[in-house]
Amino acid sequence: MKAARTPSVNEKIHYIFKKESGKLIAVLTKTFGTAHIDLAEDVLQEALIEAIEQWNKKGLPTNPEGWLYKVAKNKAVNIINKEKTKQKYISDTAPLLQSEWTKDAALNHIFSEKEIADDQLRMIFTCCHPSISSDSQIALTLKTLCGFSIPEIATAFLTTEENINKRLGRARKTIRDANLPFMIPVGTDLTERIKSVLEVIYLLFNEGYNATVQPTAIRRELCNESIHLAELLIKTDAIEHPPSIFALLALMYLNASRFNSRIDEHDLLITLEHQDRSIWDREMINKGILYLEYATKDNQLSSYHILATISAYHATATSFEFTEWKEIVKLYDHLSQLENSPIVLLNRAIAISKTHSPQNAISEILEIENKEIFENYFPYYTTLAALYCENNEAEKAIEIMKIALEKPAFKKKEHEINTSINRYSKK
Repeated sequence: MKAARTPSVNEKIHYIFKKESGKLIAVLTKTFGTAHIDLAEDVLQEALIEAIEQWNKKGLPTNPEGWLYKVAKNKAVNIINKEKTKQKYISDTAPLLQSEWTKDAALNHIFSEKEIADDQLRMIFTCCHPSISSDSQIALTLKTLCGFSIPEIATAFLTTEENINKRLGRARKTIRDANLPFMIPVGTDLTERIKSVLEVIYLLFNEGYNATVQPTAIRRELCNESIHLAELLIKTDAIEHPPSIFALLALMYLNASRFNSRIDEHDLLITLEHQDRSIWDREMINKGILYLEYATKDNQLSSYHILATISAYHATATSFEFTEWKEIVKLYDHLSQLENSPIVLLNRAIAISKTHSPQNAISEILEIENKEIFENYFPYYTTLAALYCENNEAEKAIEIMKIALEKPAFKKKEHEINTSINRYSKK
C-alpha cells in the first residue's frame, strides 16, 4: 500500500493560515476599526510572510497557531503606538493598547476564545451589511473570514481577479464611507441581516457542492467553511436563533453526508441513483435530522426548511427506487411558490422524471422561463443530457454535452464532458 505523502512546511502553513485567518482578521478589524479592514489584512499577510520565512528555516514551532497570534498582536500594537497613527484608529480597543497599564489585560481580553468568536460574528454581519452589494458581500466574506486568496475567489465564482479586486474595493469603500459599526445588529435590523448572512452562507455552500469551474466536482473547503459560519451563529447567545438557521444547517449537513459517494476515482460526479449508500456519513445525516427537528419547533417556514426536508427524504431512503419521489415533487411545488427560480424548477423536473417519465421532465425543463440563468450552470447541461439518454435519445444527449463543451466557462470540465459524450455514444 502506498504511504501517504507528508505535507510540506508551506502546505502546513497554508492550512494553519486558512484555519486561523478569519479569527485574526476579525480581531484586528475590531482593533483598528472597520474603516481599516485592509490594514487588518496587511498585518495578517505580514505575519504569514514572517511565518513562511521563520518556519522554513527553523521548522514549525510547538504551537504554530500561538506563534501566529503573538506576531499579529505585536504588529498590531506597534502600528497603534506609532505617533503618526495614534489619532487614526478610533476604535474603542485602540486606546487600551497604547497604555502600558492596560495593554496586557486588553490583549488577553481581545484574544480570548469567547471574544474571538464574538468578533467573527461581528465580522459576518459587517460583511453582509445591506449597503454592500451581494457579490461584494460574498467576496469580502471569503477574503476576510475564510482566508481565500484573490485567485481562489475569482476561480470559485467564474470571474477575473481584477473583478474580485474591484468588488473588494467597493465593499471596503462602502464600509469606510458609511463608517459601518463593528457590531451585531439588534431588533428588526438583526432579522434582515440574518437573512442576508444565511443567503451568503448558502451561496458559498452551493458553489462548493456543485463546483462550477474547478476541475474537481466538489470543493469541500467551501462547504466546510459554510457549515462553520452557520454554526458560529447558533453557538452564540448574542442573537436569537430563528428556525431558518437550523434549517440551513440541516440542509448542509444532509447534503454533505453524501460527499464520499458523489465522485468516482476520476473525480467525476456519480448520480444519486448510482451512489454507494453504505459510505454515506451517518453521523452527518443524524446531525442534519436533529437540526431539522430544531427548525420545525416553530411555525415559521423558509425555503431552507423545504430543501432540508427533500434532502432528508434522500438521506433516509433505503434505496433510490424506494425514495418518496411523490412527496419530493409536492415539496418542490411548495418551494416554487416561495421561490419560483429556474434552479428550483430544474430540480423539480428531475423529481418529475421519477414520478412520471423522462419525457415529462424534459418538457418541464424546456418550458422554464428565464433560462439564460442556465448559460453557465453546468448541472443544467448534465441533467438535460441524462434525461435525454433515459428517454432513449442519446444523440440529443450528446448534442447537449457538445454545447457545454464549447462554453468557455466549462473549460476545466472538458474531461468530464468528453467522458459523458463517450458514454452516451455507446447507448
